[in-house]
Amino acid sequence: MTTYILTAGDARIGRLVELAAGPTTVVVVGDGRTAAAVARTPGVDRVLHVEPAPGAPAETCAAAVAGLVADAAPALVLAAPRPADRVLAGAVAARLAAPVLTMVRAVEVADGGVEVTRSVFGGIAERTERVTGPAVVVTDGGTAADGGTGADGGTAPVVDAGAVPADPAVTVTATRVAERAAVDLSRAPRVVAAGRGVRRQEDLALVEGLAAALGAEVACSRPLAEGVGWLPHDRYVGVTGQHVAPELYVAAGVSGQLQHVVGARGAGTVVAINTDPGCPYFAEADYCVVGDLYEVLPALTAALAAPGPGAAS
Repeated sequence: MTTYILTAGDARIGRLVELAAGPTTVVVVGDGRTAAAVARTPGVDRVLHVEPAPGAPAETCAAAVAGLVADAAPALVLAAPRPADRVLAGAVAARLAAPVLTMVRAVEVADGGVEVTRSVFGGIAERTERVTGPAVVVTDGGTAADGGTGADGGTAPVVDAGAVPADPAVTVTATRVAERAAVDLSRAPRVVAAGRGVRRQEDLALVEGLAAALGAEVACSRPLAEGVGWLPHDRYVGVTGQHVAPELYVAAGVSGQLQHVVGARGAGTVVAINTDPGCPYFAEADYCVVGDLYEVLPALTAALAAPGPGAAS
C-alpha cells in the first residue's frame, strides 16, 4: 500500500502526511525550494519534483502528474483544496478511474481498499464509506512542517521528474493583483466574527477593534459576505465558507444557524454575544453574553487595553 500526495508549490502538507498510509511520495509541481522543504517533512519517503515550463501555471502539468501517479498505482492519493492542487487531483482521479472524496476527517487503508470518515449533509453528520481500489482525497493540507533531520525531521530524496514542455494551448494572458489580500482563517488562533446584529457597515469598526485587542482575525456570517458584501468571501465562516478551529472564537451578533455553526465547530472556546436570550448559538457556546454588541464590544476592548495590576505607571 502506497500513498501519493500532490502539491502545486506549497509545502503546507502536514495533515496530509498524517493521513497517509504506507510509503509516502509527494509530487511537487513548482520550484526546487518547495521540493526541498517538502523533503524535510517528517513522514515523507520520497519527493518527485515536476517543473512547469517558464511562465506556465502549475495546471499545465496535470497530465504529466497523472501519468506519474498512474504508473505507480497508489492505493491513496491526497491533495489540499487549493485551486491548482484540485486540478492535479482531478487529472489523477480521471487517469486512475478513482472517486474524489471531500470533507474527509479520517482515512484508513486496509484490505485492498480505502475507508474514510467524512462530513455529510452540510457538516451536521458523519458517514464512514469504503472504496474498493484507489481513492483521491481532497482535504485540508495542514501546515508546513519545521523539518529537520533524524528523529525530528525527514531527509527524503528528491527525484527530478523533468520539466514539462510548454503547452501552446495554455498561456497566461494577464496577471491581476487582488485589491485586498486574502486571509486564511483556518490558521488563525483567535477569531472575532460579526453577524447580522451589526446594523451598518461602518459599525464593523467595533468588531475590528476587539479583534485588534485580542490579536485576532475578523470573520463574518454568510449574510455579511454574500448578502450585503460588507466583507469578502474569504472572511465568511460556514458550511460553504471557511472552516476554522481557533483557540478562541467570539461570535458577535451571530444568531447561530446551523450552516454557520458547522464552520466554527472546531473552535476551542466559543463566546457568543447576542441580545436574544434564546439565541441558538447559546446552546453551542462555552460563554454566553446576553447584551447589545454595541455596548459589550467597546467594554471588552477597553478592558483588554487597560493596564493590568502592578503595571508601571
